[in-house]
Amino acid sequence: MKDLIRIKSLISTEVESLLNQQVKKEAYSSSVYLAMASWCNRNGYDFSSEYFFKQAEEERQHQLKFYKYILDMGGNAISPDVTGIKQEYNSFREVFEEALDQEISVTQSIKNIYARCLKEQDFVTNEFLNWFLKEQREEEYKARRALELFEVIGEEGTGRWQIDKHVGGIKYDSEA
Repeated sequence: MKDLIRIKSLISTEVESLLNQQVKKEAYSSSVYLAMASWCNRNGYDFSSEYFFKQAEEERQHQLKFYKYILDMGGNAISPDVTGIKQEYNSFREVFEEALDQEISVTQSIKNIYARCLKEQDFVTNEFLNWFLKEQREEEYKARRALELFEVIGEEGTGRWQIDKHVGGIKYDSEA
């Protein structure tokens, strides 16, 4: 039966495995952003908390897109076990530094899947991944801009309050 299912699957075992790893990365990212939202909330950064709640929801939606794609292609989607989520941060800035690192890591992972699909001539999956590559361009841009606020505004005096206030207003215009 397993061989029959594999024949009906439109993705290779290797690509399926990479996509399931991506499901876990997206779930992990969502959990990281929830922890960041909680930390910001506990420390009085309400706008940043809301920003990270939105990021957590986006990552969860990404996780579901990958999950459903695997199923649509006849593969076996695996519900991930997510552990090891950092709950405490040393500073407001550290939260945003780690958010950028998280986005860069996700982008690299998607690029690795894309490269594997090119090697296998899995053009259908690459077409699916194109949406995520565009999305990651936006996510990295927003994470970098948020971190740049620390340099532009500074943290002294009311600086952190100003940064918190501006985080939610960061937009990305891909047409520019």
